[in-house]
Amino acid sequence: MTTQPKDPEIVLRDGKPVSVILDIEVYQEMLEQIEAIEDLKALAEMRQKPLEFRSLDDFLKDYSTDV
Repeated sequence: MTTQPKDPEIVLRDGKPVSVILDIEVYQEMLEQIEAIEDLKALAEMRQKPLEFRSLDDFLKDYSTDV
């Protein structure tokens, strides 16, 4: 059974808003959206740099394949 998320509750101190109480599902969705935005920003930054390639031999010199 799916329930409707509750409206956010604003906590006041001295008549001024200091915090908000959110439904946990709303909070988790907000976190996911923030993470997606951060991922897109990181991708945009990576795309600004030119790609650098090196040979497989050079790669294997740096990374041991002794498994």
